[in-house]
Amino acid sequence: MSAVRVGAAVDLRRLMHPGSIAVVGATDRSGSYAAQVLLNIETIGFEGDVWGVNPSRDEVLGHPCVPSIADLPVAADAIVVAIPAAGVPEVIDQAGARGCGGAVVISAGFGEIAEGVALNDELVAAAARYGLPVCGPNCNGIAAPATRTALWGDALAAQEAGTVALVSQSGNVAVNALASRRGLRFHTVIASGNQVVLHAADYLEFLATEDGIGAVAMYLEDDGGPRFCDGLVACAEANVPVVVLKVGQSRAGARAAAAHSAALAGDQRVFRSLVKEAGGVWAEDVHELLELSKTIAVGRRRPASAGAPRGAAIMTCSGGDSAQGADEAERIGLDLPELAPATKARLDELLPSAATVANPLDYTAMIWGKREALAEIVRTLGEDPSIGRVIVFYDEPAGLTGAGEESWRLVREGIIAGAARSPVPTLISSTLPELLDDTSAWDFARAGVAAAAGLRTGLRCAVEGSPAIADPARMKEIGALARTVSRGGAGRWLAEHEAKAMLSANGIPVPAGRVVDGEDDAVAACDELGGRIAMKLSSPLVQHKSELGGVALGLHSPDEVRAAYRRLAALAEAHSGAVLVERMASPGTELMIAVRTDAIVPALVLALGGIWTELLDDVAIVPLPADADRVQAALRSLRGAPLLLGGRGGEPVDLAAAAALAADLAALLLEQSLAEIECNPVLVGAPGEGATAVDATIRLRGEGE
Repeated sequence: MSAVRVGAAVDLRRLMHPGSIAVVGATDRSGSYAAQVLLNIETIGFEGDVWGVNPSRDEVLGHPCVPSIADLPVAADAIVVAIPAAGVPEVIDQAGARGCGGAVVISAGFGEIAEGVALNDELVAAAARYGLPVCGPNCNGIAAPATRTALWGDALAAQEAGTVALVSQSGNVAVNALASRRGLRFHTVIASGNQVVLHAADYLEFLATEDGIGAVAMYLEDDGGPRFCDGLVACAEANVPVVVLKVGQSRAGARAAAAHSAALAGDQRVFRSLVKEAGGVWAEDVHELLELSKTIAVGRRRPASAGAPRGAAIMTCSGGDSAQGADEAERIGLDLPELAPATKARLDELLPSAATVANPLDYTAMIWGKREALAEIVRTLGEDPSIGRVIVFYDEPAGLTGAGEESWRLVREGIIAGAARSPVPTLISSTLPELLDDTSAWDFARAGVAAAAGLRTGLRCAVEGSPAIADPARMKEIGALARTVSRGGAGRWLAEHEAKAMLSANGIPVPAGRVVDGEDDAVAACDELGGRIAMKLSSPLVQHKSELGGVALGLHSPDEVRAAYRRLAALAEAHSGAVLVERMASPGTELMIAVRTDAIVPALVLALGGIWTELLDDVAIVPLPADADRVQAALRSLRGAPLLLGGRGGEPVDLAAAAALAADLAALLLEQSLAEIECNPVLVGAPGEGATAVDATIRLRGEGE
């Protein structure tokens, strides 16, 4: 269900920072949402006025009740609606008319079911009449320990306020996150439900301006369209890191048979490229989402300086953990540099003779519990010129008492002391998620030491510990363009000869050639073009010609040309197409270059080309607009970039020409309001030899677009 804006600018201040709350449907019935909301208001320590709204009650759970919203003594800043769906639109209308600040609709039965669509429309219309911000419907609501605000329909335990904000379209994800006990403390949690009025982007914009937020975690089931760019811009301007987990199947998957770019760069990847462009971090699952946001929020207290080393040092008291850490670091590309001679010399002084100085460093259990020695090891590693972060593997079993608890306390104190002395950030990581004690992890966090649960996740947190700083101007540019380009309405495909005629007319190099009619005309075209020729099926109904045998290459003699024409003419007749004859392009390195408009933002897709495009799965995506310099940088980021840059004794290619061709395709897409263009392959020659679009498909916009 798409969100509907209630105005040019949505003011969430009263809803998110209410001085008064009214609960519609107030009751003391155990297990009811309304009763739970009232209990949560007490649990979180809300200090403002609270009223119930129930025509049958004068008082509920110690709070006064009034018959309707209109009877409230003042316009409540926030109302929570927990009544059957049929009565909700009228309540929203009353709240708007009364001048309330916003509403949380816990009630279900709206656009998520067919029978509720009409009620959904009524709710949206009522909110729009008054510009009333509405969270939900079908949501858990808002819980904000930082402001002692609970507009929350599920059970809520009291907890300390932290620096992580979570916006989740899944209520269950939000509930589980609040129950997490790995040192994670929240500033604000918003379970946004159906998002028919307020969208995740609205909350993101608001949270970017809140004091005390170190990172925002986003669990999304839809991308929110170009509006999401506004939220990312707000966070970029405020330098608030964003961690995103986006779930759901790509809409482009259904078109995979029509274009390589659809299969290679579905909506998820375009969305991911936008998040990366905004300096955000992509999570692969809910565990990563929470651990990344938690550790990044702590890490913001000590931002890495410009030009700081990116390498990490791992220290552990276990040889097995040391080996696991080294293997995982190699898998994810986390550099573990060799330690400098001065570092090794100092560690030799600190470590027992049984220890071997290396990175990862196994300091052995012989100095376990020795506070000062551990502190000096952390500092020494952090002072190494090649180290940008120290990672300490730390496992604490539950229920420790006596001497065991004391030794673990000394270890914690040693790590915290060393982290305070070290010039680079320190990260704690348990090797198994359940071995990160909640209280200890929170103690680390308050001391400015991030703590992650699980070895693999911990090393990922180390990689992402200092997210890139985004360029707000670039994000605004992307968002502004996205608003001018419709995502829907993809229409018919052009035949290849039609597509190439359009490319050629706009200065994009294509092979010389023409459509032929008959065997004699095909032979004549061969003579006109000279050299060896290619003959192809050209049909708007066929984008993958090679799979049908619709391509004949390297033809030269009249007999070859006639035989190929007869075969291809039969295919052309069967697929409402024509036969295209072209001069064979000079050999070169193959790229796939495509531009598409049907994802969250228009995007350029770059990959190694030819028949291996999807198999290699090596792709760079650039949100538009994109000039040639930006395209060149993206090409250099491909795993296969050495093939383009002359690696392993090969010859470099004309990267500037390839980038210029890609930028020209993007400009053509936008100028002609096309749905998509794909050129696969583009043959790129040696420097100075240029690039040529050997195959091309173009999809027009549908009628009315």
